[in-house]
Amino acid sequence: MGGNLPGIFLVHYRNADVLLLESVRIVLIKDIKGNELLDILKPGEDKADAEYQPITHCLAVVKVGGDYLLGWNKYRQEWEIFGGCREENETIRGCIERECEEELGIKGGDFSYLGIMHYRLAPGYFNPEWHYEYGGLYGISLPLESMKTIEAYRTDREEVERLAFYSEIKGKEPIALIDEYLLKYWEDA
Repeated sequence: MGGNLPGIFLVHYRNADVLLLESVRIVLIKDIKGNELLDILKPGEDKADAEYQPITHCLAVVKVGGDYLLGWNKYRQEWEIFGGCREENETIRGCIERECEEELGIKGGDFSYLGIMHYRLAPGYFNPEWHYEYGGLYGISLPLESMKTIEAYRTDREEVERLAFYSEIKGKEPIALIDEYLLKYWEDA
């Protein structure tokens, strides 16, 4: 429907099909690639999949001691929070638990569900066109002593090459802008 009119998009938002005028779109933050975080929605975790599609991935803001932990993404060449794409028939909680076990060696952590992120994403590796999608957002706080376990048991060292605390790299190295916004969101949640 909206595909024939420039600047007008038909999207599924909060259980309804809505025409979205590009010129009046509200954007929480936009990164240098053009990706936009439009909203963080608050459906119940058990209702998210029924209300928002597609939920393609999950992310976790990880606080260790009093600082945020970030991972260096070898492919995107920037510091990011943790997470990744959902596997077939995987719940959003199952996704973040699996991803954090791979990237951080965390098993059965006490993840807090923060909501569903709504994006407008630039063409990229997973989709060659501009598109809208959703992602689950979680947060977890760990004691500083967890760093020994994380370093010993994380298995995804190819994509996430190294780890650093936010306070050590802020203003010195490239940090994904949307992810940096999500750090603040977890702090205020």
